[in-house]
Amino acid sequence: MFGASLSRWTMSYFAAALCALLGAEVLMAAGVGFPSQPLAAPLTLVLVHLVAIGWLSLLLSGALIQFVPVLVAKPLAHPELPVVALALLLAGLGSLLFGFLGMAGLSVGSMPWLPLGAIGLAGGFALNLWNLGRTLWSARPIGLAARFVAVGLVSLIGVVTLGTIFSLTLSGWTTNAAFLRLTSEGIPLHAALGLGGWLTFTAMGVSYRLLAMFMLAPEAEHRSSRIALLAGTVAILVILIGGPVCILIFDQGVIHPLLAAFALALVSLALYGQDIVRLYRTRKRPKIELNARVFAWALGSLGLAVLLLVAASARGPTDRQIGGVVFLFVFGWLTGLGLAKLYKIVAFLTWLECYGRLLGKRPTPRVQDLVDESRAMPWFWLYFTGVGVASLAVFLGAPMVFRGAAFAMLIATARICFELVLTRNLTAVPAAMLPDGYRAWPRLHLPIL
Repeated sequence: MFGASLSRWTMSYFAAALCALLGAEVLMAAGVGFPSQPLAAPLTLVLVHLVAIGWLSLLLSGALIQFVPVLVAKPLAHPELPVVALALLLAGLGSLLFGFLGMAGLSVGSMPWLPLGAIGLAGGFALNLWNLGRTLWSARPIGLAARFVAVGLVSLIGVVTLGTIFSLTLSGWTTNAAFLRLTSEGIPLHAALGLGGWLTFTAMGVSYRLLAMFMLAPEAEHRSSRIALLAGTVAILVILIGGPVCILIFDQGVIHPLLAAFALALVSLALYGQDIVRLYRTRKRPKIELNARVFAWALGSLGLAVLLLVAASARGPTDRQIGGVVFLFVFGWLTGLGLAKLYKIVAFLTWLECYGRLLGKRPTPRVQDLVDESRAMPWFWLYFTGVGVASLAVFLGAPMVFRGAAFAMLIATARICFELVLTRNLTAVPAAMLPDGYRAWPRLHLPIL
């Protein structure tokens, strides 16, 4: 990573993503969306897409812009495209949310919000897909972590395609019979490709490299890692190809491809968990830093969510059970992982911006000197406690308890964001070790120097 170029816009993606997360938690605490309202309600769709696109997809996109060049040791193919993609994604997300608000009966004007949202999001994701895809292609053959990312990007293509079809159909812009059937039957495919393929499988690949890098663990490929990649890839292809085939050709539901993909995904996740445990055990860094400890909590949330999904599937899941599992998966696993890695990545990138060019020329602080783990740890505890209570409240059908837990998550997230602001401002660094040209309160979402 040392000497690698820094993406100018990664911090902007992170800032936008964190704003979306805080907004989603405000809505949950206010009782907007599930479980206070039905799972398929338009306001629930507002909440779902604010989290899935605004928070998780922007977060992962920003991370990939910075770390795909690290994974393949090649510069980003088009470093000027991420800001254009970000503008399109934000505009598309805003239009999509307005469209859902219109479906809920709120006055949002007469603009065709859903189609405009689909166009903006498809354009923004397409630019990032092209940029990252070309970067990966230029580095063939690519390593294990990069192969996970490549498969995750293929899954994103499916997510965007289905989402565009849904938007055009729900807005009445098309009455194509095939599109109508996909909209009616394909929502589980859209969700599985998004949460399981694009977000989880890609995050798995990035975490292989980041955990090894931050814990000083060996990065050797193992047979279990290759099988995890193969099983997950086949699972995604079963959903991506088998799902639409069942709907459009065999005129059946998607339960069979989903069950087959879930079985393969269990194999992939189990082997991934084994690999992560190996990284922890073989690390050379004796003290486990906060980000690695919190990552372990997120991984535990993933395991619990999978077990609950297996149990619910065996009994025939209800909306409440599905909602509880998805909430734990999204906020315990994906969001927990995101916040944990942001805590380290923001410090790491800030250190590179301020001190990378000074390494060997003058005394510099360590990356860990930019953060105060003892001050941040209680807020991560509060966040995960809120997630656990909120998940249980969904299973038990207690919306008021859920709202209280969501408020606790909001407070914890806001405080973690403040920790990131302090890191960006080098507040923990002694004045004698501040870099030349440093200005107090630098731009938070752009490079400091």
